[in-house]
Amino acid sequence: MTSPKSPNQPIIDGAALLDEVEDFHRRFNVFPAEAAYVAVALWDAHAHLLDCFDSTPRIAFLSPEPGSGKSRALEVVETLVPRPMLAVNARAAALFRSVSDPAGRPTILFDEIDTVFGPKAGDNEELRGFLNAGHRRSGVTYWCIGDGGNQTVQEFPSYSAVAVAGLGSLPDTIMTRSVIVRMRRRARNEKVEPFRARVHEAEGNALRERLAAWAESVRDRVAGAWPEMPDGVTDRPADVWEPLIAVADAVGGNWPQRAREACVILVKAAQANDRGSLGIRLLTDLRDHVMVGVDRLPTVALLDRLNALDDAPWADLHGKPLDSRRLSRMLGEYVTVDGDPIASRNIRTAGGVLKGYYSVDFYDAWQRYCPPPPESPLQALQPLLPSSEGTAA
Repeated sequence: MTSPKSPNQPIIDGAALLDEVEDFHRRFNVFPAEAAYVAVALWDAHAHLLDCFDSTPRIAFLSPEPGSGKSRALEVVETLVPRPMLAVNARAAALFRSVSDPAGRPTILFDEIDTVFGPKAGDNEELRGFLNAGHRRSGVTYWCIGDGGNQTVQEFPSYSAVAVAGLGSLPDTIMTRSVIVRMRRRARNEKVEPFRARVHEAEGNALRERLAAWAESVRDRVAGAWPEMPDGVTDRPADVWEPLIAVADAVGGNWPQRAREACVILVKAAQANDRGSLGIRLLTDLRDHVMVGVDRLPTVALLDRLNALDDAPWADLHGKPLDSRRLSRMLGEYVTVDGDPIASRNIRTAGGVLKGYYSVDFYDAWQRYCPPPPESPLQALQPLLPSSEGTAA
């Protein structure tokens, strides 16, 4: 329970404080978009209010190449969040016990996350299970305790704020529960201040203490909040962003507007980059590139169009182009609106009857599995401004 305020206790200006947090990141981090600064500052603040929410989004700093500022982003986050715990090479058992620590739940910072989820990850099932389960307040992980025949199964809470950094991508189970910041190497004209731990950790820690005090002052209000989400943000993206927007609403100033703008921009970017499984990529390419403006297409023509697509995998699937047999097998995993597997049907042409596919058979799968099409109404509200240039709502 929040303790009553002393009459002499100063009122904390949450909007001004979060502006300072954002500016602190800007000194040392070059993020790919204005929306990322907004999201990261809100994520820092939400970590101080974790028990107010039913779930916590992961924040993931990802890049295709080393030297893109991912680890530096975690270093700055480390100074701002409660009880930071660096988890490079951490064992699952250590994380389980840390989250159960009576002294307080840590904020877990996992650098080199590709060593847990990447192609060379090896046997990390326990860690993967922990990270998958811990985004929900009800999330638990089960662990065998004891030796030999005296082992018992013990339940460990897994709910914790987690920031990760790594090369490449992440499994869908983590990606869809994360705010993704796609880091890039700095261009020659992009300058940042060198981060000096002996100097700047103290500055970040001072902001952390002020964030903690602000969080205590709004805890009861945030715990009962049901923020209004931007149009088009539903389901899993809404689960990810709801805590961050609740924080923005509690902060006030221009943060509620900036948070919703950032939400729309980053959700749309994630959907554009989310190719999901190979099957979803196939369905999406059929909808957006192959069957545009046609109601049916012979299989041979459909394959020609797929295999001619630039930046698509179809011309080289393990050394072979996509053929009719594999196409049939992949599409047969999905069903029409009537519940029948998608399959080729006869198409009458001037040259005779050919096997092919009808657009109507894809409609249900397109709606259920594919990201919004390019003409989706999910659009950015207004261009984002840095906090120093915004105006109060």
